[in-house]
Amino acid sequence: MTTSYRFDPAHSRFTVQAFAAGVLSILGHSPTFAVREFQGTVRLDDGTSGRMTLEVVAKADSLELVDRVSRSDRREIEERMRREVLETATYPEIRYEAEDVSAALAGPSLFRLRINGQLSLHDVTRPHVIDAEMRLFEDGLKLWGGGTLRMSEFHIKPVTALGGAIKLKDEVKLSFDLVGLPEGS
Repeated sequence: MTTSYRFDPAHSRFTVQAFAAGVLSILGHSPTFAVREFQGTVRLDDGTSGRMTLEVVAKADSLELVDRVSRSDRREIEERMRREVLETATYPEIRYEAEDVSAALAGPSLFRLRINGQLSLHDVTRPHVIDAEMRLFEDGLKLWGGGTLRMSEFHIKPVTALGGAIKLKDEVKLSFDLVGLPEGS
């Protein structure tokens, strides 16, 4: 029996954090962006994590800065991220599809997951591993975890300011806390 769940963005959290580097990094900002528009599904072939598939698709231009900054700085950071970093007009979608999920029971209805999949970002598709945990409920599931990725592996140019004295590190941190509701509810 296959049980399918769809992610509920209104009750979920999905963020990406970059980190300042460079000589003047103390003056820099390590921005955190919330992914506001995404959809996805989890399918469990036996009703538990025995055979699991997962897919998440996010709109690249839906990333929104969540840090406390002035309105003009927010606008500048978000526009630069969309135009120069993610190039959302050319690459509007970010997609992750799980190919292989290994699960270990960690408690009643609680599973530790190692998710091996393909991440498609900026017109590059690469293998990407995510460590997560999943709890099953009678009326849905919760999936949380995270990991890192290197922007250069997806041909994303490094972000710099002040002639390179402030820049963002190549590695960004992904975090998610997703609520899945049974499909059809």
